[in-house]
Amino acid sequence: MGLFYEKLFRRALFGLDSEVAHERGVQGMTLLGAVPPLCRALEAWSRLPAGTRPVEAFGLKFPNAVGLAAGFDKNAQAWPAAAALGFGHVEIGTVTALAQPGNPKPRMFRYPAQEAVINRMGFNNEGAVAVAARLARQAGPGARRIPLGINLGKSKVTDIDKAAEDYLASFALLADYADYLVLNVSSPNTPGLRQLQDESRLRELLGAVTRANRERAEQPGKRRVPVLLKIAPDLTWPQIDAALGVIAEFALDGIIATNTTLARPGFFAKVNEAGGLSGAPLRRRSTEIIYYLARATGGRLPIIGVGGITDAASAGEKLDAGATLVQVYTGMIYRGPFFAAELARALAERQRN
Repeated sequence: MGLFYEKLFRRALFGLDSEVAHERGVQGMTLLGAVPPLCRALEAWSRLPAGTRPVEAFGLKFPNAVGLAAGFDKNAQAWPAAAALGFGHVEIGTVTALAQPGNPKPRMFRYPAQEAVINRMGFNNEGAVAVAARLARQAGPGARRIPLGINLGKSKVTDIDKAAEDYLASFALLADYADYLVLNVSSPNTPGLRQLQDESRLRELLGAVTRANRERAEQPGKRRVPVLLKIAPDLTWPQIDAALGVIAEFALDGIIATNTTLARPGFFAKVNEAGGLSGAPLRRRSTEIIYYLARATGGRLPIIGVGGITDAASAGEKLDAGATLVQVYTGMIYRGPFFAAELARALAERQRN
C-alpha cells in the first residue's frame, strides 16, 4: 500500500501547498467515514491476527498500539474513518475554548528529503462549542470502534493568567465526548503557551482540571475522564522532573512525549522558518525523553510516544524505551494513509516474536 500511495497519490499531493494537501486529506478521510460499509471492509482488512492482545492504558483498551496524533483532525470531522485505516486510537484537536483562525498563511512546510515538517498553525479550529456539537451527532464513548482522545489548548486571546479558566471552559463542553483528554501546554505556536509547563502555572492548571474532573464524576450518569499532559521536547531534565512532580501530585493518568521542537538540528540550522519541527529529526530526542520518563516513574505512568516515527523500527524503539502507545502524523504524510495499518501489523508481529 505504501508503494501504491507513493506512485499514484503522493506526487499529486506534494504538488499542492502543504496546508491545502492536509485539507484534502481531511476531506478524503471524512468522505470515507460517511460510507460505513466501506469502513467496515477496510477495518476487516487492517485487523490484526486473531489472538493479538489489545493494549491497556488508563482504563481503556486499544486494539493496537498506533494512534493518529492531534493536529490532523482539528475539528472532529475525519476521525470516524480512523479505524478503517488501521489506527488503534485517534486524538482530535487541538481544540480551544474560542474559535480562532490560527496564524497567517503560509504556515506549514514540508521537507521531503528529511521526512520532516515545520508548522506554525497556531491552533486553528472551530472552537469547543462547534466541536462539541459535532461530537454529539457521532458515536460516543462505549459505542466507538476505537478510543477517542480530545486535545485541549489555550485560546490565543486568553491571558496566560486566565489559562485555567480557558481550559475549564473546553473541559466542561467536551468531557462527555472524550475517552481521554489531553492538556496541551507545549505547542510552540501560541505565544506564551509553554509557560504553562512552569511548575507553578502547571500546578494551577492541573489542580483546576482534576478538581473539575472529580466534581463531574460525582454527578449522576457521569464518569471521571482520564487526563494526560502533552510536553515539549525542549524541556531540560530538571524541568521534566518538576513536571513529573506536579503530575504525581494530581494523579494524572498519563503523559504524551513529545510535541514539536523549536530546535533546528543539522540541515535545519539554515532553514529560516518559525514554528515547530516534526518528523524524522525529532526521533532521537523524543525517544530520549520517553526513556527518561519511564525510568523516573518506574514504568508506572503510561506514556504515549510521538515524534519521528517513520517505520516499525522507529516505533519499536519508543515502545522499548517505555512507551505504552505511539502516535503518528508526519510519518503518515510521507508514508500514506495505510501507514498505521502497516505499522500496527509490524508491531504485533514484533510482539509475537
